[in-house]
Amino acid sequence: MSNSSSSSNLSGRILLLDDNSMGLAARRSVLEELGHKVVTCGAPHDALELCGKQRFDVVVTDYKMPKMNGVEFITRLRKQHPAINVILISGFTDTLGLDEANTGADVVIQKSSHEVSHLIRSVNRLLRKQQQPSRKPAASQAHKIEKRKTK
Repeated sequence: MSNSSSSSNLSGRILLLDDNSMGLAARRSVLEELGHKVVTCGAPHDALELCGKQRFDVVVTDYKMPKMNGVEFITRLRKQHPAINVILISGFTDTLGLDEANTGADVVIQKSSHEVSHLIRSVNRLLRKQQQPSRKPAASQAHKIEKRKTK
């Protein structure tokens, strides 16, 4: 294990959704090399079905796909799994004004020569965020705090 980076300890189950098989293969290769377990899917409806059967830490979706675009996919996915981490990748982020606020994605990445490095950083950041303990007190602690307030 020559890589001593703290991000090397992060590995997650990632679903990649893109109708472009070349894009899927390239992203899959990079993420698997970093130790992630990657499942690929070429159609949004199939991806929704997969998410109902398997647990994923991060879903990475393209924007422009036939029958359902990435934002429509994210909307449907969030109905089933509101807390799932989602990354939207698109060549149209600037043209269409796509951002986290109007897409429902946790991260929006512009397709470019820097896409891979942005994807790696974003996946690692979302996995780290997911591993951090919740800042809300546990139910037993919340009950004790509430009792103190009422005394």
